[in-house]
Amino acid sequence: MRTRFPLRLEILLARATGGLSRLVGTGGGTTVPGKLLWKLDPGAVDELARRLSLGSTLVSATNGKTTTAAMTAGILSRKLRLAHNSSGANLVSGVASTLLAARDAELGLFEVDEAALPEVARRLQPRAVCLGNLFRDQLDRYGELELVAERWRGAVQELPDNSALVVNGDDPQVGDLGRERDPGPRTVFGVDDPRQANPTLQHAADSKWCIRCGTPYEYAAAYIGHLGDYRCPSCGHARPPLDVVAREIELEGIDRVSFDLITPDGSRRVRLGVPGLYNVYNALGAASLSRALGASLEEIQRGLEAFHAAFGRFERIGLDGKSLLVLLIKNPAGANEAIRTLLAGEAPSLVLAALNDGTADGKDVSWIWDVDFEPLLPALERLVA
Repeated sequence: MRTRFPLRLEILLARATGGLSRLVGTGGGTTVPGKLLWKLDPGAVDELARRLSLGSTLVSATNGKTTTAAMTAGILSRKLRLAHNSSGANLVSGVASTLLAARDAELGLFEVDEAALPEVARRLQPRAVCLGNLFRDQLDRYGELELVAERWRGAVQELPDNSALVVNGDDPQVGDLGRERDPGPRTVFGVDDPRQANPTLQHAADSKWCIRCGTPYEYAAAYIGHLGDYRCPSCGHARPPLDVVAREIELEGIDRVSFDLITPDGSRRVRLGVPGLYNVYNALGAASLSRALGASLEEIQRGLEAFHAAFGRFERIGLDGKSLLVLLIKNPAGANEAIRTLLAGEAPSLVLAALNDGTADGKDVSWIWDVDFEPLLPALERLVA
């Protein structure tokens, strides 16, 4: 049994390190304090998490975890004091730094890196987890999709019995998680609007083959990459029944998107101030997670409609009377959907593309060859790369 004094000393030292980092301009204090605390005592993270009176909730996905967590924060923060790693520092060190700064928070809301999820879940013992999607991403760091999915499966199996699990049923790998989980509440969300489906499964789609028998899936509707209404013609593995659904989706260019949010508690027409079908998925995840945490349908609608783009995610910056759009793309599925959303509005005449091969984002940039940039060409006057 540890004494309180060493933990207090560790916390004081870690917080002071974060303050020094901000003072000298070497960082924002979102990672360094947590790294130091983790080095001094990994168990300190567990103890800090236990101080949150309402526990913790986790959000993870290849694409959209920052936005989904931010949408959830917008819904819940009207009533609760949150510890939220809104800066995007989503490794164990980032979660630890957020806990260090959360002196009066009630609920922890943490976006978590896909590879870090098992460790964070084991230490925080969350009351709810939202799992959005798995796409091919940073293969040099994560390995193949199936490896990440297997690690997630293990993390789900080790969740506390009363933890709420929220999964995207449109993703074959993710929708299968927790299917046999008993006890423990499980919510499945997804899209049901064939009008918004792609005419065929995209060539860069990842989970094309049945996770049970290896037969290619048949899709009644394919929305983004491999996300959609799938069924294996051989063994029958299929999309699970949806609890929270988006229907009657209206994509309104690069400005907004609206849809009918259908839940077991009723339905609402939701008008998001951000564009794209992928933001419908993000909103569904946030709505499902918030509902699992006790938010009403009215609170969910109000929070979603007040949401503004997270940094770098279709963020608008005014520049000399013009609007500069900043889009983060990091894998073929996300990039192709961002291009699809751009083309739904007025196609850009100038595009600046910057490719990052930093260690944190993956040294292997071969994914760029699977992005379909060609649809941008007809209206493009200049491309700077």
